[in-house]
Amino acid sequence: MSTTTSERVAGTVDTGEELPALQTIRRGMEISPELRQGLGVTLLLALVATIGQVVVPITIQQTLDHGLGPAGPDTGFMVRMGLLAAVAILATGVASYVMTTRLFTQAERGLATLRIKAFRHVHDLPLLTQNTERRGALVSRVTSDVDQVSQFLVFGGIFAIVSIGQIIVATVIMLVYSWQLCLVVWLCFAPLFLSLRWFQQRLSDAYGTVRRQVGALLSAIAEPVVGATVVRAYAVQDRTQQRIDDAIAAHQSASTKAQGFTAFSFSLGGLSGGLANAGVLIVGIWLGFADQISAGEVIAFAFLVTLFVMPVQMGTQILTDAQNALAGWRRVIGILDTPAELVDPGADGAVLPRGPIAVEFRDVGFAYPGGPPVLRDIDLAIAPGTRVAVVGETGSGKSTLAKLLTRLMDPTDGSVLLDDVDVRQISNASLRRSVVLVPQEGFLIDATIRENARWGRLGATDSEIRESAIELGLVDWLDGLPHGLDTVVGQRGESLSAGERQLVALLRAHLVDPDLLVLDEATSAVDPQLEMRMARALERLMSGRTSVTIAHRLSTAENADEVVVVDRGRIVQRGRHQDLVAEGGVYGNLHASWVAQHG
Repeated sequence: MSTTTSERVAGTVDTGEELPALQTIRRGMEISPELRQGLGVTLLLALVATIGQVVVPITIQQTLDHGLGPAGPDTGFMVRMGLLAAVAILATGVASYVMTTRLFTQAERGLATLRIKAFRHVHDLPLLTQNTERRGALVSRVTSDVDQVSQFLVFGGIFAIVSIGQIIVATVIMLVYSWQLCLVVWLCFAPLFLSLRWFQQRLSDAYGTVRRQVGALLSAIAEPVVGATVVRAYAVQDRTQQRIDDAIAAHQSASTKAQGFTAFSFSLGGLSGGLANAGVLIVGIWLGFADQISAGEVIAFAFLVTLFVMPVQMGTQILTDAQNALAGWRRVIGILDTPAELVDPGADGAVLPRGPIAVEFRDVGFAYPGGPPVLRDIDLAIAPGTRVAVVGETGSGKSTLAKLLTRLMDPTDGSVLLDDVDVRQISNASLRRSVVLVPQEGFLIDATIRENARWGRLGATDSEIRESAIELGLVDWLDGLPHGLDTVVGQRGESLSAGERQLVALLRAHLVDPDLLVLDEATSAVDPQLEMRMARALERLMSGRTSVTIAHRLSTAENADEVVVVDRGRIVQRGRHQDLVAEGGVYGNLHASWVAQHG
């Protein structure tokens, strides 16, 4: 992969904004095939509903011209026309109901597929892409943007189908009655029709901006909600509120500009409709005096003009909704068209055997898009069952090593091997079964401790969870909670302390029973007394397994089989703790600073 392509793939989400309207619809139909299912029948029902509406003006014309003769009204003829109109109205109502129901059902099924695919693909995106894209923008793409598509397909789509049908059928009937009056109507609407392309482009640009501002607004609101404690602690409520106010103002400005185009097009439609009605009245009277059109045909024509004008005026609103929906659709398609760099080989991938894993970094390099190398020329072999501590200054690259080892990211150069197999060739299911990362801050969902622990093994029973707690020495803590396993941890685990959240994360990891355990200093948030208990539990947990610990505290490195020292993206020292202290160098300086702070 070239550097340019890599940067585009790893660092940004495709906007999809360059897709033309028809290509967007076609691509959307491919993603959600349910939208095409039964479309022919739905269009047929729309045709029936449309034809039914023009029957009424025809029956009125026939009644006036043939049911009211010099000898008086022809009652039988008038009754037949009335029954025909009633049947047409009934058929129109039934066809409209069935069409609407079918369109609603198929649209919601298709959009459910779109939501599912978009949300799943967000999880498949590279970690770097997720970190560089604002959370609110990602959320808006799979929620409000899809909602805009839904609103148009369910409501605007119905009106669009019926309106186009009405215009075509009304035009045909008007031509049959009077080509002159039909020409008058079309000339009155010519300026609107000729400017539709211009309006479509302006509305597309305007509503594309609106959808982007929605994402920015959600991000501006979400961040201070999640970080409410920090906002209050540093008394930056005013500054935070200003950011939100600015986002709201930007959204208001974008929406006002978009609505301005909508209002102008709608007004032009109303003006065209008024001119058409006036033109039909004036020219119709003139043609009537010239005996070129009957009174019934003039009145029927007035009804037909209404059937023509109404969908045209609705069309301006439909065009607005369509552009808003297309803007949202493009953004969702942009998510799906952003390549998932960490491709899962699936069933064709290798399966790791159970047991301690051998680890090898072979000439590994890594750089973030557009930035300098974070890791360079990393060659490291770890024997099965070895406990390795990786230490270094902040920013030295040690956490990046952990992410590459667990395949949260792939190296830009070289390869990471587990049991002599490149991690990119290992099936995701096997990799996640054998390799577990316990991050420095364990993420918890808003559920019970039981449900959070079961992320390690979804089918774990209460007795198995409790057995893991006993092995880790955490059963006393678990029993001391208000409701034991039924204790609700709150959103992001905020009902627990930082240390308790890490205890749940360790319990979760223990249930996985991994062959390679990667710890990003998982005990750093635990108080000293509990840390001693956890140290004994971790000793048992790491027994018989390969373990790599990103050590922020050198007390962790003292108990490792081997210490790997990373400095400025390179491995500069490796060996046992005592030997490295005696050797001096980077590790000696780190140890001296550690002793000075904690001695």
